[in-house]
Amino acid sequence: MSIVILLLPALAWGLLPLAVTKLGGQPLNQIFGTAVGTALASLILLLFQRPQLNLQTALLAALAGGFWIIGQLGQYQGYQKIGVSKTMPISTGLQLAGTALIGVILFGEWPTPTAKIIGALGILILIIGVILTAVRSTNAKNKQQGQRQTIIMLVLTTFGYLIYNTIPRALSSSGLNIFLPESIGMLLTVLIYTLITRQPKILAEKASWANVIGGLIFSVAAITYILSVRLHGVNTAFIISQLSVVISTLGGIALLGEHKARLEVITTLSGLCLIVFGAIITTIF
Repeated sequence: MSIVILLLPALAWGLLPLAVTKLGGQPLNQIFGTAVGTALASLILLLFQRPQLNLQTALLAALAGGFWIIGQLGQYQGYQKIGVSKTMPISTGLQLAGTALIGVILFGEWPTPTAKIIGALGILILIIGVILTAVRSTNAKNKQQGQRQTIIMLVLTTFGYLIYNTIPRALSSSGLNIFLPESIGMLLTVLIYTLITRQPKILAEKASWANVIGGLIFSVAAITYILSVRLHGVNTAFIISQLSVVISTLGGIALLGEHKARLEVITTLSGLCLIVFGAIITTIF
């Protein structure tokens, strides 16, 4: 059972992009369904564990959930524009590099000069991996321009993920305790975004509710990751969870039929290897 919990986060996070793409709908349908599914999972979890929170912690956790929506919406838009097999390694690499830098700047990680040098090398490897996965074999100007705009969008929305990951580290309570307020923050943010963009019709669309499955998959990943950290430690749990990018990227090619020329396959696989290797280096050191 311990091994199952260790592997489930990678499997579920790897399947999430494939599931929401197959379920269909626009990015707003997908993010609404994901938020609703996560909220449902948090209510089910409430039957087994009562969170011990003060108001300030609950509000900050809800804020973190809101920023997660920004990052996830960026990913969903990326799936639609350049595909899962392009979006996931780029987004994951950016998150890993950003999280490592925040750990150093805000939380004093890599305290020794040696750790800083090795960590910086790990970030460089991550960046090279991201660049490799973004290589295209075509010189079509419109495709190149479209990908460039999407990558810029992913860079900007990644800040949502970084804030989502940073807030819990600064709280006295974390893990399963803050899962409920985070999910409430996710749902409220989606509803506010829906009202601001004047798209309330998505609330009644079939695709929105079909994507609740995506939220349940995300919840399985998030909950089992927290349990995996308790059983195996942060480093082991985190490194294994990053195999999700391999599952989603290869799944995008094999299951979603995302076409890649030979050069793109080679550079994508090479980039994936560097991203996983960079994740190991920045985590262990």
